[in-house]
Amino acid sequence: MAEKIENIGKKDIVWSYFSTIFTVGAGLILLPFILHKMPQEVVGLWNIFATIAALVMMLDFGFRVTFTRNISYIFSGVKKLQKEGVSHIDANASVDYSLLKGALIAMRQFYRWMAIGAFVLLSTAGTAYFYYILQKYSYDKLDALIAWILLIAINSYNLYTYYYDALLIGKGLIKRTQQINILGQTIYIGVAIVLIYSGFGLTAIVGSQLISIIIRRILIYRSFFTPELKKHIQYVEPQDPKEIFNTITPNAIKIGLTQLGGFLVTKSAILIGSAFLTLEEIACYGITIQAMDILSRCATVFYNSYTPKLAQCRVENNIQQLRHYYLICICSMLIIFLIGGVAWIFLGEWALGLIQSQTHFLPPVMIAVLLAVNALEQNHAISAGFILADNKIPFFIPSLISGAATIVLLFLFLGICDLGIWSLILAPGLAQLAYQNWKWPSVVIKEFTQTR
Repeated sequence: MAEKIENIGKKDIVWSYFSTIFTVGAGLILLPFILHKMPQEVVGLWNIFATIAALVMMLDFGFRVTFTRNISYIFSGVKKLQKEGVSHIDANASVDYSLLKGALIAMRQFYRWMAIGAFVLLSTAGTAYFYYILQKYSYDKLDALIAWILLIAINSYNLYTYYYDALLIGKGLIKRTQQINILGQTIYIGVAIVLIYSGFGLTAIVGSQLISIIIRRILIYRSFFTPELKKHIQYVEPQDPKEIFNTITPNAIKIGLTQLGGFLVTKSAILIGSAFLTLEEIACYGITIQAMDILSRCATVFYNSYTPKLAQCRVENNIQQLRHYYLICICSMLIIFLIGGVAWIFLGEWALGLIQSQTHFLPPVMIAVLLAVNALEQNHAISAGFILADNKIPFFIPSLISGAATIVLLFLFLGICDLGIWSLILAPGLAQLAYQNWKWPSVVIKEFTQTR
């Protein structure tokens, strides 16, 4: 029986929520150990490490998102990939394994070079930045150095195998993906706690991440490359990988530019703020942002679960189903932000007090503003995702402009206006509110209301 994109139903959604809740719970399990055992400076350096890791993954430059979407197109039955837009096909079309094999080769070659680039970048420019930050660091510098070396290893390997997730998600194997994520988180938390209480500091966190990622990648590979799939692709002649890569590259670059703009909006605050603020202030902001990221993940479970189906609906030109998915994604996101945000404001600091944390959240008024900024961010990101499912990317230039505006506002607010932590909140919020927060939702709503 030929393989097709998997149906995504209630079990996938349930597993997605379970995985997200487990990931959040796992983070909450580990966070008290980190906050209780590590001083604010160590927590601040940990947040800088996390930001650097996010920056390194920008080397992917939008190709994983593009590969994921095109894998979904292939398993939906398209016979040829397009630079823009999608081929509309019959719902019963079979998988073109020659096209699939060519895409797999293109992905493997691309990420091999990206991993080499990540290793070189981190070993040179990254290490120079690390030593600059280390001059302000008054705790165990040997532990920090070992953690940095492990960070280089983990990011290089992570990028080398980054397309594995694209394969599993693109095929619609959402439940299996979430099951593997749960196992990976369990291993990460278990190893990290043991190492933290063994006195390994930052090395405990980074080292446990490396072990977790290796195990996750092995399981993902085995889940995608089933005996049936291997049999289908073993003897077929692949379509030209170079031609496939050249076809998807224009939109991948646009997505990469969009993600770069998004990184500048959401992550540049810690990197730039670390030059103006103390590590203690960065620690408070970083912990607050981590909690916000957890809430955002919970709020976008529906959207992330249905991403392969959005591509399939675009291929089949099923606007009615897309409209249904959009309503579910936006409503669930807003409800979770409202309920989670209220609980956080009233109970967050109390929870930190229970574990005797040395690091605290930002004041409630700052959290409230951050909630509004992030809800608007997720609203327009979901809308952009529905546009992207049609293999169209009109938002890459506005995203870059928003990123540049965020940096300008950060230097203005931090260096001239001296607004402190408020600068890290207001700069990205105002940059996004100027255009992106309202533009992409209005585009999607217009399409869905005009198409009946």
